[in-house]
Amino acid sequence: MIEIADVFRRFAADYLSAHGASMLPSHRRAIEDILNCRTAALGGQVWRCEACSTEVFSYHSCGNRSCPKCHTAQTQEWLERRQAEMLPVPYFHITVTVPAELREVLRAHQRDGYAVLMQASAAAIIELARDPRYVGGTVAVLAVLHTWTQQLNLHPHVHCLVSGGGISEDAATWHPARRNFLLPIKALDKLVRGKFRDLLRRNCPDLVIPDTVWRTRWILHVTAWGSGEQAVLDYLARYVFRVALTNARIVALDDKTVTIQYKERKTGRRRSCRLSGHEFIRRFLQHVLPRGFHKVRYYGLWHPTQRHNAARVRQMLQLQAQPEPGPPPQPVLPSLDQSGAPIESRICPHCHHGRLVFIRVLTRHSPRHAMAP
Repeated sequence: MIEIADVFRRFAADYLSAHGASMLPSHRRAIEDILNCRTAALGGQVWRCEACSTEVFSYHSCGNRSCPKCHTAQTQEWLERRQAEMLPVPYFHITVTVPAELREVLRAHQRDGYAVLMQASAAAIIELARDPRYVGGTVAVLAVLHTWTQQLNLHPHVHCLVSGGGISEDAATWHPARRNFLLPIKALDKLVRGKFRDLLRRNCPDLVIPDTVWRTRWILHVTAWGSGEQAVLDYLARYVFRVALTNARIVALDDKTVTIQYKERKTGRRRSCRLSGHEFIRRFLQHVLPRGFHKVRYYGLWHPTQRHNAARVRQMLQLQAQPEPGPPPQPVLPSLDQSGAPIESRICPHCHHGRLVFIRVLTRHSPRHAMAP
């Protein structure tokens, strides 16, 4: 399988020579981490098969959130934490997408612009849901930022998981949403646009954006999920830890170009897109977020300051709900090391029946991939 690291090994030196002086630190770090991921540069462990005596080297993962080889264990841990917080109610999935006229503005002001997009989307949902005509209470919102299309073009949008109901202002009554309706799209669109404009002007007062931009409709979708907390979480986890491109979608690599596979939205057919090595790296890096930026945020009833109310609401709803047969017990997943492999009961990849026994730790080596200044 061709990996993003293979593409970087072939083209990153030239890209860094051309853009290194103006490159963001987060972009430079992403290249370095992906090149070193699961190599001797990061250290690891040595294991030996009890049956065939083959030594197996297990190198550490880089942990960079843009790396396609990391985050398997992190995803499982996130799911377990969220499972304990889920309310026993139906859910809605809302996507909020900015128009093309604002994409480059957000690209040039990532930290402020993306934060404003997430805040405006959640605030509009919460404010509209408090209207007695719709929900009449404060809903729980989990927002996840995404910035790409399958061809790696810039396409900033927010995925929001919203509870199908909200708590009253006095935190004493739960108001359920209607079965297949949460909020009117046109009203939500207008409210999101207004809040985004006001917050952006407040955070970036020097930005000059033509008034015509604010009259452009945004693209919003509201989908009823129904009951099934685990299904909702499993679906959302794909957005939380998904990277712009997985290794499996790279289908060809030569001295000048990279070919990636994508699914055409209208037809659902698989298509291929060939990019120059320079263009591939440019597209990939524009989705690397600033260091420390939180792409997953919690609002409304799930905001950290509302955890006590959320816990009380969850207990209240569980007591009101009719007891139902629980889902079959999930298999206990083995503990994983930093390379994403099970710590115990590892089977030899060569003879396929011998058990691997830990031998020693591998120290970190100096990175073999020098980064141009």
